[in-house]
Amino acid sequence: MQSTNLHVSRLTRAYLHPGRLTHNMQLLQRLVGGRPLWPCIKANAYGHGAGIIAGHLLRLGYDTFGVADVEEAAALTDSGLKATFVVLSAMLPEHAEALVHYNCQPVVCTQEMLEDLEQEAKKQMKHISIHVKVDTGMGRIGISPGQVQDFLEHCRACPSLHVRSVMSHFPRADEADKTFSHFQIEIFKRVIEQSRSYGVEMFHMANSAAIFDLPESCFDAARPGIAIYGLPPSHSIKNQRVNALQPVLEWKSRITFLKEVPAGTGLSYGHAFTTRQASLIATIPAGYGDGLSRNLSNNVDFLVGGRRCPQVGRITMDMSLVDVSALRGTVELGDEVVIIGVQGEERVTADELAGKLNTINYEIVTGISHRVPRIVVQ
Repeated sequence: MQSTNLHVSRLTRAYLHPGRLTHNMQLLQRLVGGRPLWPCIKANAYGHGAGIIAGHLLRLGYDTFGVADVEEAAALTDSGLKATFVVLSAMLPEHAEALVHYNCQPVVCTQEMLEDLEQEAKKQMKHISIHVKVDTGMGRIGISPGQVQDFLEHCRACPSLHVRSVMSHFPRADEADKTFSHFQIEIFKRVIEQSRSYGVEMFHMANSAAIFDLPESCFDAARPGIAIYGLPPSHSIKNQRVNALQPVLEWKSRITFLKEVPAGTGLSYGHAFTTRQASLIATIPAGYGDGLSRNLSNNVDFLVGGRRCPQVGRITMDMSLVDVSALRGTVELGDEVVIIGVQGEERVTADELAGKLNTINYEIVTGISHRVPRIVVQ
């Protein structure tokens, strides 16, 4: 008879702290007052696990979420999650059937999409809420401010569609210089005035950075993203309350092999690292297949035994090496290795890894592979 207690789970895991998520949402809610928050859970909740994050947010009373596309909304709906999904990316007419079927609230900025949604809503005998996207300076998707009235006239001609909101987005709200963002806000205020006679009920623009530094942009709702996960939108945020955010995710592995090697030993592919003295080297089952960038090779510290220990040699698909010579006599097989998180008095953050890669914390956490299990810490 086979055992039902076989150890098959991966040793490299992402640990999620729902209490920290609650804290972050409470902080953001205080910043926006009584306005609704529509948390963004796209890209697998920024790598945190969309089902886990959305489930906790629902328990907190949040029921409208931003997703990237209809596939993300469909997967969550099919899993049993009962929520409203605002699809933030532009979709094509071929997606209209699924958008209507799953009762999504798509962002719309083309007449073709309007017409196909209207046709599909009639076919399925439904009424669909939409969000009209206006490009005030992001330069990505959206109608121009000068097209708003004409576009809303087209919307009015689609009786199966309801314009729930007009919205826009910031490209530079996370910068210290807010000049362009203030310029966008003034444009959007004019858009609001043009839209009121069309029965539009809501206007929204603020992302995480704007919630902290541009409170005048919160309007009728706000769409926090990175901040709900406890990560700062940038290091240029002026509002010091950003420092109260608590990272929701920790990323950890464990030591599976230890070896003493003499000075002059080449390690990993290409021998990109050679020991200068006799060294104790640990192997951990975490690599670029888990989302640990190969470009971090020989340029990152992990935490072992409460100390910073350098990663050495090239990071490979499934394994990485750590120099734990400073822990001789205390380090053992199975010991915890922290990639992102806290151990003792030491801390490694997603921002630290991002800085070494000349990127942003968003990319670090969204890059954590699907094969890394997300574990909820009670």
